[in-house]
Amino acid sequence: MRKSHPVRRVVLTAAATVSGIVLLLSLKPASDPSSAQAAGGALPQGGAQAAAGTTVTGEAARTQYGAVQVRLTVRDGRITGAEAVQAPKGGRSDQITSMAVPRLNREAVAAQSAEIDAVSGATYTSAGYRQSLQSALDQVKTGGSGGSGGAQGAARTVTGDVARTQYGPVQVRVTVSGGRIVRAEAVQAPKGGHSDEVTATAVPKLGQEAVAAQSADIDAVSGATYTSAGYRQSLQSALDRAGG
Repeated sequence: MRKSHPVRRVVLTAAATVSGIVLLLSLKPASDPSSAQAAGGALPQGGAQAAAGTTVTGEAARTQYGAVQVRLTVRDGRITGAEAVQAPKGGRSDQITSMAVPRLNREAVAAQSAEIDAVSGATYTSAGYRQSLQSALDQVKTGGSGGSGGAQGAARTVTGDVARTQYGPVQVRVTVSGGRIVRAEAVQAPKGGHSDEVTATAVPKLGQEAVAAQSADIDAVSGATYTSAGYRQSLQSALDRAGG
């Protein structure tokens, strides 16, 4: 009897070892990275994509120092992200762009519109940013996605006649949807010397006035009498072509 005890212990130990190995082998596939990916790796990726929203890029706005173009991310009818895919660069423009664009991005998300303040020291970039931002918002309104697209209907763009002024031509282009002006912009405006500053200040205001008034009956911008008169003249011709 005494000689049988060590043998029994060896047999029991071996059996326990085999059982442990079998258990480990049965658990191994669950920890295999490829198995985990096949089981559910695609689900988080799909969820992130669904939550990303719709991306819309506005038209490039030309400024004295370069083009500005804004891209928006919109989800559930709200702006969730804004970025400039084009902005003035080279020389001092690099410094201005790096300072102004992030602030304009934040303003766009906060305001949920193109009614944002210009960044001090970046007047031209700010004006171009607003113009491209507005065109992106217009695309969201008339894109036909969701309830808002169907309500707005198809949009069409009409360009007015060129109005000659003492400082240069002014020509206005309007986007009309559902019988309403949803956007107004100057495709031509006085430029060169002091006219650049006047145009950068006056034209965005005139565009906002046209959308607000829904007509060419808009006030002249102080300090931009000739540009304002030419803007109204070209705007009226564009509205006449659009059917009043």
